[in-house]
Amino acid sequence: MNDLNTIIENARSAFAQAGTPADLENAKAIFLGKSGRVTELMKGLAALPVDEKKTRGAAINTAKQAIEAALTSRRTELAEAEMQAQLQAESLDVSLPGRRRVAGGLHPVSISSERIEAIFASMGFEVAQGPEIEADWFNFTALNTPQDHPARSMHDTFYVEGGCAAAPNLLRTHTSPVQIRHAVQHVKKYRHLIDAGQAMPEIRVVVPGRCYRVDSDATHSPMFHQVEGLWVGENISFKDLKVIYLDFIQSFFETKDLDIRFRPSFFPFTEPSAEIDIMFGSGPLRGRWLEVSGSGQVHPNVIRNMGLDPERYIGFAFGSGIDRLTMLRYGVDDLRLFFDGDIRFLSQFQ
Repeated sequence: MNDLNTIIENARSAFAQAGTPADLENAKAIFLGKSGRVTELMKGLAALPVDEKKTRGAAINTAKQAIEAALTSRRTELAEAEMQAQLQAESLDVSLPGRRRVAGGLHPVSISSERIEAIFASMGFEVAQGPEIEADWFNFTALNTPQDHPARSMHDTFYVEGGCAAAPNLLRTHTSPVQIRHAVQHVKKYRHLIDAGQAMPEIRVVVPGRCYRVDSDATHSPMFHQVEGLWVGENISFKDLKVIYLDFIQSFFETKDLDIRFRPSFFPFTEPSAEIDIMFGSGPLRGRWLEVSGSGQVHPNVIRNMGLDPERYIGFAFGSGIDRLTMLRYGVDDLRLFFDGDIRFLSQFQ
């Protein structure tokens, strides 16, 4: 029996010295493996007398159970130690502040768009939207743009699949097509009044949105934002345009210390046409005339394409770059900053 007690103690000592599960399995093999000490003792029972075999077998079995119990105990100790080490390595310091979910904000151009919509809505203008993939007729033909106009060239316009050679589809080059779409629907709605010789409610609409042209530098982008305005009625003049635009631009920049001027120009869809310049009376841009919009009296051909009689109906239209107005409002000198996605830059406007 002393030999069995010695084996048990040796096994317990070997298991206790095993520092890893692999070491423990190696120690197990010494005592319980195919060639282990306990296994060899079990094999030796065959040479013993029957009476002694029973007694010796029972003793060896008891010793085996003691060794297996010591093995299981050590396995549990090593597993717990491994778990504690893992918990320690992956522990969280709950005393530290958590990561806050920072609220997002509107892009500066979006802020300007909403501001523009609100200003014109206060003047009684509707806000209209339309498709960015547009038909040639709405983008050019209905706006009195001739077939040989440079704007129709692929060097200036993004054409897309669809339509036909005579009437291709394209990414709209301005938001004016929505003016035509809106006007045509408006005229259809009130055709019964027009045919009866009665007064049609005026068309008064602004159209903000994205536009596309093949152009890219510090002041131009292939994708840009524009707002166009249209007011058509029986007695609308340049005087109304000047009053409306001056009120808008002073409201947008939040200053009365600002003036505008009209310079003669040419646009296919207006006649006469004018560029609109503004000049601040104070600040870093004081005393400089800055071009901010194109405008003019709606061309008679465009009025006809709306389904109206140009002898009876007249109006004005204008188009301003929202990106340009945003640059002036916030003192940004490079348009590309609006599209770089740099949070450090964009967070200044929140």
